[in-house]
Amino acid sequence: MSGVNTVTIADMVRILNAKVLRGADKLDTPVYTACCSDLMSDVLAFVDEKTVLITGLTNPHVVRTSEMLDLKCLVFVRGKIPTEDILDNADEQGLVVITSKLTAFSACGLLYDAGLRGVPVPTAWDAED
Repeated sequence: MSGVNTVTIADMVRILNAKVLRGADKLDTPVYTACCSDLMSDVLAFVDEKTVLITGLTNPHVVRTSEMLDLKCLVFVRGKIPTEDILDNADEQGLVVITSKLTAFSACGLLYDAGLRGVPVPTAWDAED
C-alpha cells in the first residue's frame, strides 16, 4: 500500500497506551485499515476487508460482527472492558483485543497519524462522478 506506513498491533498498543486483553501472541500482525463505529450494522454494511474495529460497544454483537468479517483486532475505547465471556469468545475467534482510555476520536487521530487509514466507504456522490 503506497504511501501508508505498516502499523502492527504492537504499534497500536504503544500509540494508544493500551492494555492487551486477549491475543498477546499476535501483536506482530500488520494492519492497514481501521473502522470506528458503535453501530455494527454500519460495520457490516461498509467493511469488506480484514481490518481493526475501534468501538466503545462491549456486547456480544461486536465479536459476532468481527467473526463475520474476519477482523484482526478489536480496540475498545474509553477504558471499556467487555465481560469475560465476550473476551473468551473473541479469543476463540483468534481476535486480538485491546482497551485504551482514549476517546474514539483521539484514538483514531493518533492511529491515522501513525499511518493507519480508514476503510474506503462508497458514498452516494461517488455515482455522480
